Parts: sequence; C-alpha cells; structure tokens
Amino acid sequence: MMFKKVLIANRGEIAVRVIRSCREMGIQTVAVFSEADRNSLHVMLADEAYHIGPAPSVDSYLRIDKIIDVAKKSGADAVHPGYGFLSEKADFARALKKAGIVFIGPTAENIEAMGDKLASRELMKEAGVPTVPGSPGSIRDADEAVKASNKIGFPVIIKASAGGGGKGIRVVHDPKDLPSAFRACQSEGKNYFGDDRVFIERFIQNPKHIEVQVFGDTHGNVIHLFERECSVQRRHQKLIEEAPSISVPEKVRQQLGAVAVKAAQSISYIGAGTIEFIFDNNTKEFFFMEMNTRLQVEHPVTEMITGVDLVREQIQVAQGEKLSITQDEIQKNGHSIELRICAEDPITFIPSPGKIRLCRIPQGSFVRMDSYAYPGYEIPIHYDPMIGKLIAWGKNREECVARLQRALAEFMLTGVKSNIVLHKNILNHKKFLDGSYTTQFIDQEIADRDQQELFMFVDEKVFLISAAITAFKDNQSRDIPQYNTFSRWKNLARRDGLRR
Repeated sequence: MMFKKVLIANRGEIAVRVIRSCREMGIQTVAVFSEADRNSLHVMLADEAYHIGPAPSVDSYLRIDKIIDVAKKSGADAVHPGYGFLSEKADFARALKKAGIVFIGPTAENIEAMGDKLASRELMKEAGVPTVPGSPGSIRDADEAVKASNKIGFPVIIKASAGGGGKGIRVVHDPKDLPSAFRACQSEGKNYFGDDRVFIERFIQNPKHIEVQVFGDTHGNVIHLFERECSVQRRHQKLIEEAPSISVPEKVRQQLGAVAVKAAQSISYIGAGTIEFIFDNNTKEFFFMEMNTRLQVEHPVTEMITGVDLVREQIQVAQGEKLSITQDEIQKNGHSIELRICAEDPITFIPSPGKIRLCRIPQGSFVRMDSYAYPGYEIPIHYDPMIGKLIAWGKNREECVARLQRALAEFMLTGVKSNIVLHKNILNHKKFLDGSYTTQFIDQEIADRDQQELFMFVDEKVFLISAAITAFKDNQSRDIPQYNTFSRWKNLARRDGLRR
C-alpha cells in the first residue's frame, strides 16, 4: 500500500520535519493545529490544515477522537505521531487501526511492552539484556524502599514506573532522605502519569547516557544504526546529542548494537525505536534503562552519519515494505552534534515565551537547522520551549565542533530569551571538548557559574550591529526619536534580550 496522504498528529519542528520527507516522497500532508498554533510554520507548509481545539494539549493534540475525525475527513491513509503527545499511546495506535488508518509507528503491543519501565526491565532481563541492579519489582511503601536501598547500596535512584521527561525521578545519597524522595516520586507518578508505582536501582555516579537507534520491519528484519550520546542534560532532559559517542570503544560499540537489536527482536519490534543505556565511563559497562517506541528528538545526528532518512524509512515500513538497508550496508561516516535551541532563560532554564523579533538562522556546508521559528512568530506558553535543533556534521568531532561554533556565532534570536549563549559556553568548555563530560556536567560545571562568565563567549559586536539594524527599523515604524550613539543601540540590544 502506497500512502497518498499522511496526517501529522503533532506540531512545531517535528511536524515540519515530517512534512518535508513526505513532500520528497510525493505524499500529501495534513496538519492539525490548536488555537495557539494558527500561525505556526507546519500549518503553512502542509497541503491541508485543520483546527482541533484550544491551546491546552489536553483539549487539542491529545484528543484522539478529534485527530481521527480529521484523518477521516481529509482522507488520510496514515498518521505520523512525531514524538511526544500521542506517539507512545497504545490506545491511539489501536483506535487508528480500528478506523482503518495506518499508524506510522510500532504496534500497540510494542508500545505497551516497553511503556512500563518496570515491566520492560523484566522483559529485558529475560532476553539476556544487562540491566542495572535494583528492586525486583515495584516498592509499596517507604519502609520497603529503605530495605531495598540498603540491599542495593547507596546512592540509589528512585523512578516512577510510568515516568518520563525528568518527572518521577529522585537520586538519594543519604538514607535519611529516602522516605521523602520516595513519596515525591510516587506523587509525581500519580499526578503526571496516573500511576504511583515506583522502583529503585543502583545509581551509577557520573555516568554517560548512551542510546542506540534500532529499526524493525514487518518482515522480521531488525537493524541498528549505531549509538548516540545524550549526556549533556539539564534536569534530566537532554540538551546536546552527538553520534557516535567519543567514549565508546569500537568493541563496546559492536556489543551495544548487538544487544540493542536483541532487545528489539525480543518483542518483534516494528518501526523506529531507541534502546537507552546508562554507561559507566570508568568500567565501560552498559545497562538497559528503557526503550522509546518512537522517533527521537535527536534522530538527525544518526541521519547525518549514516545518510539514512529515518522518517522516510518509517513511512516505507508502515507501507509494508522491507527496510531499504541491511545491517552490512550501514556505514558510520564522520561525526554529528545536535544542539537543542530553546526559548528559555540560559541560567534558570525557565521557559521564555513571546514574540520573536529577529531570527537569523545559520547556514553553510554541513549545517542543518530543524525549526519552526520565524520573525514575528509568537512562541506559545503551552508547550515545550524547544523551537529548533541546530545540527552539524564534520569528518571528525573536532571539525564538527568548530563548525557548530561558527554557526552559533551567526545565530541570532531576539525578542525572547534563548539558550544560544549557553551552548556557546558548553562548546568552549574543556570537558566537552575532551569528551570527559557526564550527565552531571551542567550541574557541576555550568549551572553554578557567575552570570557574566556564562556570557563570556558572546561576540558582542556582531550582536550589537544586528540589534542596531533591527532597532532602527522598529523605531522608525513607531516614530521614536533616533539617537545614533553606541550606548543607544546597546540599551536597545539589552532590551531585546540579547544580553539578558
């Protein structure tokens, strides 16, 4: 079955990303949008667009009934869920199947098998995949948590079974903090995911976060496309991802790939998925954490080093085709790094919604920007603050970092605060450059720095010249008196968020 029309059940940069691959394949696209997204780029680029409700996602992007209704009205053959929202909801996959519409993703059974962290861990144990030592099941109360932790040994990490996105996770170093941390995880699990089950694992100190991209089809083929490193995180959420990892020896790389394929085969996985591991950088041991049964935000770095369009592959597999590549044909070429560009305060990480005044996207050879931002766009308060991803490729890691540093020097986003300067700081940090950074890097090396030090890598001259041009045009349109002085432009630049 060849799809003629695909509905994208998502928004923002991932919706734009899917539209582009569909267009290259000659497939028409259908966008859905909330009231807050009327002027979003994905609405403009799609062949058709349908309003599905108010701004809150619970009333729009999470409404299975509304999305299926639009799919039927528009005549869509299939639905691509992107990531987030309904992408890992088994009920959504089942509802689409019942309606005779193809879900471009894994089966509902795949999603259910890996959606529960506790159950998936047991499945992986049975499949012979290494897992972090921990409690044999869910923990009922604080007393049981203390007993389990004493047996495992401190420090421990408490996790909500249905958690994700940094919610329902607590690291405990001191036994006296365990009861309150346990209750906090239970509460977050219940409030965010409707499930208060928690479990406990040994906390690997200063670890690396390594994940492997896997892909399966309906013909029994399963492959991996090497690993990505996602260790630069703030509040348990990824900020920078790269492929391949600088910390993984070639022998371990082969083991990671083989184990990831084994994990996917154990549940007859179909489509794109990611097996996530916690990696002990000292011993080079790795342990299964979870599987994400969807396309990941960081998928572009895998595309850059393999030359494989993962969205196209998803669509072809959903059409019933075999994977277009075999394991032997996949080659690792060069290095790629992705920076998540967010509208947020670079020090507190508090979201910064508002209208974009000036948006200059860096360009050049081997630089890619996946984004939905444009000048005049109003960033909503209702969704994740990520507005795009800056991705670069180089023949080696050093060239890739240099290319990103150059691209960041050209990048400008005014009207809202952004983490562009934070990325500049990170890309000039010794531990990032030598690859010795871990998941604690932001907390230990960046977050506590003096605010002025955070901005030390900003090329102020470039920012001020661009700000002067923008401010001049803006002031002319509002008949504000002009003062052609450096201090005037500097003040305007600060007002527009360039040095906040």
